[in-house]
Amino acid sequence: MNKWQRINYQPGTPLGSKGERITASQAHLALSKEAAREGMVLLKNEKALLPLPKGSKIALFGKATIDYVKGGGGSGDVTVSHITNLYDGFTQLDSLLLCEELIDFYKKNVDKQYARRREPGLTVEPELPDPLLDRAAAFCDTALISLCRFSGEGWDRKASNDQAVIVSEAWTDDTARQSQEIFERGDFYLSRAEEALIEKVKSRFDKIIINLNVGGMVDSSWFAGDDRIQSVLLSWQGGMEGGLAAAELFCGAANPSGKLVDSFAKELTDYPSTENFHESPDYVDYTDDIYVGYRFFETLPGASKRLNYPFGFGLSYTDFSFTPLSAELIDDLIKVDVNLTNRGDCEGREVLQLYSQAPQGKLGKPSKELKAFKKSRLLKRGESEIITLEIPLETLASYDDLGRVQKAAYVLEKGEYRFFLGNSSRDGILLDFSYQVKENRIIEQLESRLVPTALKKRLLADGTYEELPTGPGNNPNEHGLEPQNTADWEGMMPQSRFENYHKRGLPGEEEPTLLDVWTGKENLDNFMTRLKEDDLIHLLGGQPNRGVANTFGWGNIPRLGIPNAMTADGPAGVRIEKQCGVTTTAWPCATLLASTWDEEILFAVGEAGAKEMEENNLAIWLTPAVNIHRSPLCGRNFEYYSEDPLVSGKLAAAMVRGIQSRGIAATVKHFAFNNKETNRKESDSRLSERAAREIYLKAFEIIVKEADPWAIMSAYNMVNGHRTSECHELLEDILRGEWGFKGVVTSDWWTRGEHYKELLAGNDIKMACGTVERLKEALEKGLIRRTDLERSARRVLELLLRL
Repeated sequence: MNKWQRINYQPGTPLGSKGERITASQAHLALSKEAAREGMVLLKNEKALLPLPKGSKIALFGKATIDYVKGGGGSGDVTVSHITNLYDGFTQLDSLLLCEELIDFYKKNVDKQYARRREPGLTVEPELPDPLLDRAAAFCDTALISLCRFSGEGWDRKASNDQAVIVSEAWTDDTARQSQEIFERGDFYLSRAEEALIEKVKSRFDKIIINLNVGGMVDSSWFAGDDRIQSVLLSWQGGMEGGLAAAELFCGAANPSGKLVDSFAKELTDYPSTENFHESPDYVDYTDDIYVGYRFFETLPGASKRLNYPFGFGLSYTDFSFTPLSAELIDDLIKVDVNLTNRGDCEGREVLQLYSQAPQGKLGKPSKELKAFKKSRLLKRGESEIITLEIPLETLASYDDLGRVQKAAYVLEKGEYRFFLGNSSRDGILLDFSYQVKENRIIEQLESRLVPTALKKRLLADGTYEELPTGPGNNPNEHGLEPQNTADWEGMMPQSRFENYHKRGLPGEEEPTLLDVWTGKENLDNFMTRLKEDDLIHLLGGQPNRGVANTFGWGNIPRLGIPNAMTADGPAGVRIEKQCGVTTTAWPCATLLASTWDEEILFAVGEAGAKEMEENNLAIWLTPAVNIHRSPLCGRNFEYYSEDPLVSGKLAAAMVRGIQSRGIAATVKHFAFNNKETNRKESDSRLSERAAREIYLKAFEIIVKEADPWAIMSAYNMVNGHRTSECHELLEDILRGEWGFKGVVTSDWWTRGEHYKELLAGNDIKMACGTVERLKEALEKGLIRRTDLERSARRVLELLLRL
């Protein structure tokens, strides 16, 4: 095909080698299932209850057996041809004997709730009739209880009974009571109906397995210390084939190899973020500072006792041993070689994790920080693999935001740096090797950015707090046009804005086109000089949908041969217009993908998703999303990777490389500090510069430096009093100036930032629709210049030329 032929003319040509469509093909469904299997985490398996032998009898309890949650809602949802639930998975395997009467009960109940306008995943647990329980217990002695959770974009999970309760008039009284109770208690914990079901099953069955079909952290105390519950599989939200993936693990067709990417505490209140998460809809104080997740639980006095399952934890059906072979420093790179051996009875994979322990020094530091990891290949019984783990010396440095050693610099404080090798943040051995720093060493000198404006204190390693100085920050866009209510722009469509613009016609014979730039007949500098101010402004806003798209396009000046490149939401799959009748592959949720700890499978998923983009004539995929799991209460955690920036950054970078290997633009989001959905367009994330750099920006930094994403999406929220989409320090000084980002920055859809302020801050495109009149007014009043328009328009054109 010719350059931009798909984008311009929308030919429905399949990409398969034999002329078949690859979108939601069997190969992609198989990859989705494989990814799901690799990321599911076996939390408990007493007396080796799992895997279940072929021919075993089992009773499946819980409405989640049928009502399987493939992923979260909002941009994290896709339209699919089917969803394989757990019962379907067992049926396809035909390996176990199931109590079908129980299945009939749950099928009818779920269908009834769907008929009352209940969404999948938001159904409630029905009361189990005692006679049915008796017959199930007579059928077998093994029970598998499935529980599910659903969350989505635009709302957070609840922590207490002061949250709003939404009850549909179509519900029955019993359903309404259960739903109200779920909202009041919060879905981190079991509902009373779930508690009742579990107690009933425990009273009649000797062998009990739990399946957790969830998108984020949940309460684990009810099973962690209960000897009556022998096995627990954290199957996450596994995409459209997740039920089959879980069934294969339960039956031993594959071996669990997923590892936790979050710390599972005993109580919700054990997470330091819980205390103030819902304190105000207008702000969040990140008082936990750098002590997020395992950095908190492994460091603060007494905190380690508040964990049920540590970061990085995950069981297998086999056993592994590892032996360090060597550890040395070569040219500012610490290299550790490890011999890993499968000592068990079946094949499997293991994840080796290397943690550093820095001296506390003047800055204070977490007791452990993950610095390298690697997942093994599939090892047969008795087989070994030598794995090399590498730590760049610069990654051991800490950021000094207050000048205790060197202000605004990454520093290696003097002292001994030690290293722990293991398979979780808790289980590991101290290496004989250590790195000695005799004098404080400046690794990188920067300038202070994102200075706190309202955060008054932050947590220290000993559990106390220190007061923080605050300032007004440094935002060059403080004054300008008469303020307008930017909320009035929400929902504004490109079609209405640019209807007249597109009547100017097709390319003329004498006027160079962007295709001429691509072929070398014209250079981009000359091409830019021919663009009128209206052309430049036009390029800085979203464009009308075409084909199967429903999230608008970039570019779109037919007169100049500039294509209208369509975007598509992610990250659970290629999300397109439902009415078009095209279904795509629903991949596992991002948290599950991260739990694979496998860069190769993330690359494969990214590449496959990009092929579906290409086949459907889409060009810019709005994924991956890498905000940190600061709190279990964030409703969008399923769409993000981990509490740890290294895991998030490395795995998402692999995803980006996979996407862009097909000539599709990846768009990393939400930049940055979007760790809460409540009032997300006005909420202020208030944090220290150190926490920003070491925790919340680090994953983005890794992706930019290692994967060169073609686009980044700024976030809705504010940071230290400034909208991220209007924040020059974030978008220009840090992203472009410090990290060297060369791509396009787009706003999230219908932000409440001022378009001309976003432009000056380095936010190139305002989605879904630019505010043309405001840009023209700012231009007329001298608040912006043509060179400002050209700078961002050029970035848009450079991205289009890469497609």
